[in-house]
Amino acid sequence: MEESPMAEADAAPSARNPYGDAPGAGISLAPYFRPTPSVKNNNTFFPQTEELGADEMRISFVGSCPFPPTLEQAATAIMVELGNGDRLFFDFGPGCLRNIIALQVPVPLVNDIFLTHLHVDHYGELPYLYGFAPWLGRWTPLRVYGPSGVHSEEGTAAMIAGMKAMTHWHTKAFSGIPVGEGYEVEVTEFDWQDDGGVIYERNGATVRHWRRIHNMCGSSAYRLDWNGLSFVWTGDGRPDELTVEMSQGVDVFVTELQLDTQPISSIKQGAPEPIINMTIDGVHTNQFAAGYMIKQVNPRIGMITHTFYDRATLSEALAGIRTHWDGLFAYGAPDGVIVNVTKDAIWVRDAALPESTSTRRPSTTAELTAMFGGQIPKTLKIPKANWALDELVDEDTWANEIPVSAFTPPGIQRELVRKFPPELEGMEVPLSAMFNVPDEDH
Repeated sequence: MEESPMAEADAAPSARNPYGDAPGAGISLAPYFRPTPSVKNNNTFFPQTEELGADEMRISFVGSCPFPPTLEQAATAIMVELGNGDRLFFDFGPGCLRNIIALQVPVPLVNDIFLTHLHVDHYGELPYLYGFAPWLGRWTPLRVYGPSGVHSEEGTAAMIAGMKAMTHWHTKAFSGIPVGEGYEVEVTEFDWQDDGGVIYERNGATVRHWRRIHNMCGSSAYRLDWNGLSFVWTGDGRPDELTVEMSQGVDVFVTELQLDTQPISSIKQGAPEPIINMTIDGVHTNQFAAGYMIKQVNPRIGMITHTFYDRATLSEALAGIRTHWDGLFAYGAPDGVIVNVTKDAIWVRDAALPESTSTRRPSTTAELTAMFGGQIPKTLKIPKANWALDELVDEDTWANEIPVSAFTPPGIQRELVRKFPPELEGMEVPLSAMFNVPDEDH
């Protein structure tokens, strides 16, 4: 006898638990999905309240969107902190610096920036960092890593040269104070075709790269390995076999996702459907492809970022991913998602990012060691200022200044400082004059 449609509808749903079924036990997640030992609050990451374990990696999504920027999404940037005190940044999109500062990372320690490619949403915050970090005491060069292009003008070194030209007015104006080598940039431009090439080896950490299929030649992905832990950021691109091969055995696999719901995207964002379709079909990874890629890699956790976090369509993204991947998954969006990783545990939380904060001086032994590349010095030599204000502003312009006596109450005005004291240039001063030195280092 043929079963009725109603009987089919009444049948129990079919499901499989990828981490093992136990009768009556309900749904379980990965057995290693639990807080790591350094976690102080299971639900929220509060900046400066947790000391990262010596064998631990912490991944912070400090920017998570390609476009448009929103109050909760800066452009793409991922900060990876290692238990040895090092920090590495993967992409550096516009707006990410505010989140880095909110996490209370000292600006002089924002360095070692790896760019996947040269779309502005992946490097546009560099000029902001470059312009202001020397003012806060980063008197050593900025370190940037990125791919070459087919032509020299399409590579990372050419972009940095353009940035330096673009910011000439700013950097010259700021050079009226000591900046040392802060406006130099150490560019490591690698051959974008050198699949699996190593571009970073320091303190036990290794970073490799490989090519990706994106708008132009010169797009890359990265893999970081340190202390038995690993992280992959694919950057932008189409699903490809090379990424699957290079990502085998990784702990945290992060890929991008551009949701393929073009009629809705056209209504929301205003771009014609053919443009949206070309963007997805030619250069990006949709929800089904993201799930497929994660499945082929089979990481301990699969994640997506570089996605417009639209709550109305989040379910469609997840449904597409779950078509292929039924293991541990989390969104790397909106900004402030924090992932702690050890060999035994992985934990995902949101950070409590303050709406109002300020920069913090390097203060811990680990931070000062990282800043000075080894042993912490007792004194700091103040660099010479390159210019004086009276060399940068002419007398006729100065003549229009309103006297300070016109707006300052009597007896309050201190002596004006308009030239860095020459007697201090080249002087060795205690490190504590610039940074909060831990007690044991006084």
